[in-house]
Parts: sequence; C-alpha cells; structure tokens
Amino acid sequence: MKKIVIIGFSILILGACNKKNDNELATKSEESIDSTSSVEVMSFNDRIKYNRAFEAVIWGMPAVNTDLMRQEMLTKTQGKINEVVYWGKVLDWHNQTLTPNPDAIYFMVFFDVKNEPIVLDLPVADSSGSFNGNIVTDWQMPLEDAGLMGVDKGAGGKFLILPPNYTGKVPTGYIVLQSDTYSGYMLFRSNVTSHSDSDVAKSIAYGKKLKVYSLSKAVNPDKTKFTDAKDVLFDSEIKYDASYFKNLDRIIQNEPWLQRDRLMINTLKSIGIEKGKTFNPDAQLNKILNQAVKDAGMHLEKMYDKGWGEFFENKNWRAAGAAEVIKMQATGYADINEYPSDLRGMTYTYGYVGIKRLGIGQFYLISIKDKNGNALDGSKNYKLNVPANVPIEQYWSVTVYNRKTHTLVRNMSRASRSSQIPELVKNDDSSVDIYFGSKAPEGKESNWIPTDSKGNFELMFRLYAPKKEFLKKVWILPDVEEIK
Repeated sequence: MKKIVIIGFSILILGACNKKNDNELATKSEESIDSTSSVEVMSFNDRIKYNRAFEAVIWGMPAVNTDLMRQEMLTKTQGKINEVVYWGKVLDWHNQTLTPNPDAIYFMVFFDVKNEPIVLDLPVADSSGSFNGNIVTDWQMPLEDAGLMGVDKGAGGKFLILPPNYTGKVPTGYIVLQSDTYSGYMLFRSNVTSHSDSDVAKSIAYGKKLKVYSLSKAVNPDKTKFTDAKDVLFDSEIKYDASYFKNLDRIIQNEPWLQRDRLMINTLKSIGIEKGKTFNPDAQLNKILNQAVKDAGMHLEKMYDKGWGEFFENKNWRAAGAAEVIKMQATGYADINEYPSDLRGMTYTYGYVGIKRLGIGQFYLISIKDKNGNALDGSKNYKLNVPANVPIEQYWSVTVYNRKTHTLVRNMSRASRSSQIPELVKNDDSSVDIYFGSKAPEGKESNWIPTDSKGNFELMFRLYAPKKEFLKKVWILPDVEEIK
C-alpha cells in the first residue's frame, strides 16, 4: 500500500511538471565539443577512451557530487564520518555547495555503514523547533524523508541504516532503511522563524538534539560530536578537470557495484579506473580525461540552458528536476525500461540531495530568464511579484545563485529573502515585491537581494510544505521583470 501511495503521488507531481521536454538533443560530439577541441586529431584508441570518459562523467555525477562535499568536510573541518557537521548561522557565501538554502540552519551527517548499521536518532517537532530532512545513498538516491513532512510526520524517530546484504538481526522500534551503498548522508534543515540571533540560536540548539551512533552502542551511545563549519570556505562546486576522475575512482574503490550499473565496469576499466587497483593515469590519458570532462560539462550545461519543461504555462519557471528524474527518485528505478542518466547527471551539476516525496515536504522552482526570455544579468535591476496567499504550510523563499557555478554569489551581504523575514514589506494586496540588482532601490532595502554586476545569476523559489493548490496551479508565480 505504501508503494502505491508514493507512486500515486509521483504521478501528481509528474503531471504538475509540464512534460514539454525536448529530447531531440544534438549528439554529444556535435553539441559539446567546441572548435578548440582536440578530439578530431586523436588516435582511434584515444577517441575510444575520450568517449568512455565523457560518458563516465555524466553517469558518475551524483556520486562525485557527494564525494566533493564529503572531502570538503574531511579536509577543511574537524568533522569525521558518522559525526555531524553544521553551519552555526544562516548560510552565507562561504558555503559553496550547490544551490543551498540560506533560510535554514544546515546539519549534515556523512555516514558509513560498512562495519555496522548506523542510527540517526532524530528529534520530535515541538515548541523548541522542527526540521525537514532527507537521507540518501552515496548516489543520492533517497532512502527516506524525515521531519515535519517526512515519514515520521514530525514525531522524530530512530532511523536505522543497514549496509548492503545485511543478514543480522533487525531490532524493533526503528525506522529501517536498507541502503545499497555503504556511504551516504543526511541533510537536516533546522527551521528558523527569523534570521534574528535569538531565533538562529534556538534553531541550532534544536538541531543539536539529533544523535548519531552505531547500532551496537544503541543502549548507551557515545555523545554525538558536532563541528561548526560556518566560517569555512566549503567549496563543492563541480570541478571540470581531470581531478573529477579521482573522486569517481574513490567511489568505485569504496562502494559495491550496483546491478543496474555493471555495464560501467569495463567502461571505467578502459580509462584506468578498476576496483582494487590504483588509478594512475599517464600524461596522455590525463589530457584525454581533461578534454572529456570539459566537454561533458559543456553538454550538461547546454541541457540546463535548454530546459526541461515549464511548470506554469507560458512562464520561465521550471521544476528543479526533470519529470524523469523525479519519477526515478520516487520509485527507485522501478521502470526497467528507463534510466535517465543524462538528465540525472545534469541535475547534480546544480544541486544535491534526493527527495523521495517531492511536493509533500518541499518543492523548488528555478528560473534563469526574465519575462522577455533574456538571461538574468547581475548588472541590471529586476522585480519579482510574489502573489498573496502562497499555498504553503511552512514558508517560501527566493534565493540568488551564481549562474555559472550554481553556488551562492561570493562576497554578498545576503542571498535570499523569505516569508520568515519580519521586516519584509507587503503591498496593499498582501503580495510581496522582491528586488534584484547590484544596488538596492531606494526605500526597498528590506525586500532586496544583491547581485554581482559582473555576471549572470539564477533564482530558486522554494516552497516548504506546499498545498495541493500549488501543484494544481491555482496559484501562479509570475516571471521576473526587468525594471529600468
């Protein structure tokens, strides 16, 4: 019954995501390789390696995305696996993960269940706080959503993550999650009622109620260690150079092969990535890998630019994920005739985490163009009118990101405005005007988000706990308009 409910809801979401996807993409060799490419002068064998490396980049994007974040924690903070890294303030540009939410307090747990199951002991929602959370595998496939709109519906609980092929006894009293990878992570967003120091402190204190421990120590668990990364330049932007393959090799060495991906075993072996062996590309292979990852990045960027279907009719807002990817995440690759690897790869160039029930706990919209179809230019001024009565149970927000890197714009005083902000000024009809530009319009500072005049930007509009009226499009978000 549970599976039927999830799939039924997925159909509603897929219907909401206008399926005007244009799958008639040009071939990768034509679309992604520019005039400076060295592919045409490669030897026959080198071109084979190039083609396989190109495909490996697209296929491996979700796991490399995870590994980049994990390595930032391990190399730049005191945080360790099966502990908690958090940001002790609302996120600012020092957090260079992909399209994060600067209107919540972030806690992350990078777990590893290779040696034994791990428990994520999550707090109940009460007067002291609440959260929205997602637990995913190393490939960012959702294991479960948690928190107010998760499987626990705010009651909290002990989420027990089992390793692949686990044969041990499973105790009662746990929400059991069977992982097909050893590693993964949880994103725990502790909700804030405003950005004031006292409300942020309250949200942090609530988040620190979460516990992480091994199943063998469940009776008397060790104290959970928390590491604050608020002042760390935490940069997990996708790197389109040969270092990409070092991240990918780390995944292959540490994780089991999934049945659906066994075709990639020989593909990766041909470019030097093989389980149990050292990845040590020579100068020529490095040159090929660099070209392949650069071109694959260009291919995915062109897919992103082209879009994957409007959410509202005749508007430039689109769901943050293509319908095929949403279906894949909700059903766990249940359709054996579909594997949207290109769309999945594109998705994880601009965001992270996997959501099992998109549209229940949260829904995200992306826009890269104004009302006239022009790119959002940081040197120009824009306005977004958010109509009254946004159909949500929690809050909405809109955030500015660097169009090229999909990260918060560096050196900006803030990145977003949300319905949580007490000083947000409403219009007489209760709608809200949000302004974007390198300088605040006179008298509109509280409703303004700064942009970098030297580059383009993109927007993400978030709705937490959206109501059915949103998915049915009774309420419509207009396009951003340039103002002179």
